Amino acid sequence: MSTFAAVVLFIGVTAYAVLGGADYGAGFWDLTAGGARRGQGPRHLIDHTLAPVWEANHVWLIFCLVMLWTGFPSAFAAIMTTLYIPLGLAALGIVVRGSGFAFRKVVVKTDQQRATGAAFATSSVLTPFFLGTVAGGIASGRVPADGHGNPVTSWVNPTSLLGGVLAVGVCAFVAAVFLTAEARTHADARLERWFRRRAQASAVATGAVALAGIGILHADTGRLFSGLTGRGLPLVLVSAACGLASLALLHRAAPRLLQALAVSAAGTVVIGWGVAQYPYLLGTHLRIDEAAAPEATLVSLTLVAAAALVLVVPAMALLFVLHQRGRLDTA
Repeated sequence: MSTFAAVVLFIGVTAYAVLGGADYGAGFWDLTAGGARRGQGPRHLIDHTLAPVWEANHVWLIFCLVMLWTGFPSAFAAIMTTLYIPLGLAALGIVVRGSGFAFRKVVVKTDQQRATGAAFATSSVLTPFFLGTVAGGIASGRVPADGHGNPVTSWVNPTSLLGGVLAVGVCAFVAAVFLTAEARTHADARLERWFRRRAQASAVATGAVALAGIGILHADTGRLFSGLTGRGLPLVLVSAACGLASLALLHRAAPRLLQALAVSAAGTVVIGWGVAQYPYLLGTHLRIDEAAAPEATLVSLTLVAAAALVLVVPAMALLFVLHQRGRLDTA
């Protein structure tokens, strides 16, 4: 039962990494789109794409928090008492990002629009970075089982910084592919070229960081490196293959195929991390069964989580379908 609960938790982590990651990546391209005149077209497409769905993606973050603190309370306490700095900064970034995205649509003065737009775009880069450092701290075993680990070195270390940079790069790549597909759907050749070039550039940059990260993981996190090059290797290879396929087909593939490949590229590498780390919840020293809540709690949590998934997944799927078909009023 504890392993099943951990799998459900990681499903939520993967969903947030992919769907929330695409949102954060769109903010990255908003930040780098240029001045008001040059960046008007890309920013308009970003607003149009995000407006109906950006709040819904945070459902998965809430789902993960509830699963973690209810199903694995000792691990939740250890993470929160050790990684409270990057987690606090990520939470602040989520709030600032949402406020900036909402307010920049209603403010009328140019300086206010610039301020809210900058808040949205900057926090869209910083938030995934800090979440990536949290993942690196957990994966590298720097969160003690009893909590209260070093509040600085637990997330300022080679593996965590690698995780932060990779998180930003992957988010930027997924978003660029999604926005390329959106531009193609709207028959906007200029924006399609604009985002296609950025998808290619972000893929090259992220791939270079990932290759450099092999040495970092080997030196800093031996067990994780062994897991990723062992039983997690097939998923890492699938991720690379999907990423390369999406790049190769950027010029001609159907928009939905491109989006599916981008989602698969991001999702399988996250799943690969989970497979590599199994059966440990915290790096190398707290097993899933050791961190799990009592059996009765896990049974109740599983039933509630199943009911939530039955309700939430179809609703979110309907939301995305309606958005893709242009049935939602985003004015």
